Amino acid sequence: MIKCLVIDDEPLARSIVCEYLQNYPDMEMVQECNNGFEGVKAILQHQPELVFLDIQMPKINGFEMLELVEAVPSVIFTTAFDEYAIKAFETNAVDYLLKPFTQERFDAALKKWRQKQQQPAQEAAVKVLEEVTAKQPEEQVRIVVKVNNDIRIIPVHDIQYLEAYDDYVKIHTAYGCFLKKKTMGYYEKTLESSKFVRVHRSYILALDQLTRIEPLEKETHVALLRNGTRIPLSKTGYPKLKSVLGI
Repeated sequence: MIKCLVIDDEPLARSIVCEYLQNYPDMEMVQECNNGFEGVKAILQHQPELVFLDIQMPKINGFEMLELVEAVPSVIFTTAFDEYAIKAFETNAVDYLLKPFTQERFDAALKKWRQKQQQPAQEAAVKVLEEVTAKQPEEQVRIVVKVNNDIRIIPVHDIQYLEAYDDYVKIHTAYGCFLKKKTMGYYEKTLESSKFVRVHRSYILALDQLTRIEPLEKETHVALLRNGTRIPLSKTGYPKLKSVLGI
C-alpha cells in the first residue's frame, strides 16, 4: 500500500481528500493532521510516499513545515489562495490544487505523481524548498527551527546575528543559538536589507544590535554588538555597513 498523509487545518478539506482517495485501492490515508506540528511528527512516524499539504495554516505554514522534515516525501499542495500557484509551479512539486477542486482535478494530480515516480522524489522535494520557501514573506518576520523533537519559532527581531556553520546557519539570540539548514546567501536575500547587513562571508548582523565600529590594524575593522560580540568586517562588508548607516 502507498502511504499518504493530509495536512490541513480545515476538517472539510481533509475529508474531501480522503473521499477522493477512496477511488485508489492501492493508496492508504494513514493519518489526518490539522497543523504543521502534527504533520512533522506524522511524517517521521509513518514515512509516507505522498503528502497533501495545505499552505496557509496556523502557527507555521506548509513551506515552513517542510523545512523541518529531513526526508521530504512527494508533495501535492492544496490551498484556497491562488497567489501561491505560480510559485508552486516554478518548482518540481507534484501539483498544486486550488480549493475547491473536483475529483477529476484530484485524479490528474495523482496521475502526475505516478509519472514522477520515475524521478527521485527527494530531489523534487529539495527543489520545492529551495525555490518556493525563498519567496515566502513569513521568514522576514520569523524563522522556524527544530530543536530535538521540539519546534521553535524565532521572531526575526530577536536575532542578534547569523553565523555560517558548515552546512548550516547558526542563529544567535539572547536566549540561545539555533541551527538552520540554509545558506548565508539565502538569508542575505530573505531578511530585510534595512535591518540586516552581511558584513562578512560568515556573518550577517542585525543593525539594531550594533553599538560601534572599531578600527583594527592594517585598515581592518570590527563591529561591536550590544552583547559584547565582536564581528569582523570584510573589505566589502565595511563599506556596505557604512552605506546602510549613512556614514
